[in-house]
Amino acid sequence: MTIQGNLVNGEQRELGALGTKVGAVSFGCWRFTGSDVQADTALIEHALDLGMNLVDTADVYGLDWGGSGFGANETALGDVLRGTPSLRDRMVLATKVGIVPGVPYVSDPAYLVQATEASLQRLGTDHVDLLQVHRPDPFTHPSLVAEALAGLCERGLVRSVGVSNHTPAQVRTLAAHLAQRGLSLATSQPEFSALRLNAMRDGSFDICMELGVTPMAWSPLSGGRLATGHNVPKALNAVLRQLASREGVSPAVIAVAFVLAHPARLVAVVGSQNPERLTELARARTVHLDRTDVYAIIQASDGASLP
Repeated sequence: MTIQGNLVNGEQRELGALGTKVGAVSFGCWRFTGSDVQADTALIEHALDLGMNLVDTADVYGLDWGGSGFGANETALGDVLRGTPSLRDRMVLATKVGIVPGVPYVSDPAYLVQATEASLQRLGTDHVDLLQVHRPDPFTHPSLVAEALAGLCERGLVRSVGVSNHTPAQVRTLAAHLAQRGLSLATSQPEFSALRLNAMRDGSFDICMELGVTPMAWSPLSGGRLATGHNVPKALNAVLRQLASREGVSPAVIAVAFVLAHPARLVAVVGSQNPERLTELARARTVHLDRTDVYAIIQASDGASLP
């Protein structure tokens, strides 16, 4: 009986039940704040060449990491696509709406439509392949959110819909209201990493496996901490270094491979803006981690033995 096979699944994922194929590692645009279109284009092309065909951005990106303001990162990506239109056909383009600085969360139907139309203008495209509600707005009934998302799909502005930072109950509720309109929820994007294990334990991945939703893990390197080892428990650093030495990769690659080992078939959204680092992180798809390895990571992260 084999119990120590490789758990890491580096194959492409399908977005929900739609059949759209995306790489197990995707490119995130949170830090996509450059102003050099030529360099930005080379970076996007490199990510696509590595199989990171899901490109994930948001309208609010640009308010930090040296960005110039709300919508700036969408505009930067749009400049790339306007300059090299052929790249649009190579990517599954995803964005997020629903955060308004100073409010902060708005899922009112009129706003979701307005925000999506504005995103499309900044991105220079007539549709996005995936639109995600960035944060839940508990003061908007999910039936109204579903109504707005369905309307955007009917207009052809959006091909599929998902959520980010929603609880399992919120995912289930919105999925039910979408189903009444003939739509399914394609993705759910929680934070998950070897340092942030909550999504594995609070039902976030379980509801995805139940409903056929594809989970996307944001910050799989905990903002880079798992790459640098800064402010990471010593035991976790030690396990990651040990496994990295065995596999001939960096601790960052092991951390991403850990995300890819979960049976919910997560997509790891990496945000590095360094082409060499992207090449390195893509190696996570070929790393070998068995149950002993992943549980060693979990126990080191927890600082306690499992029962």
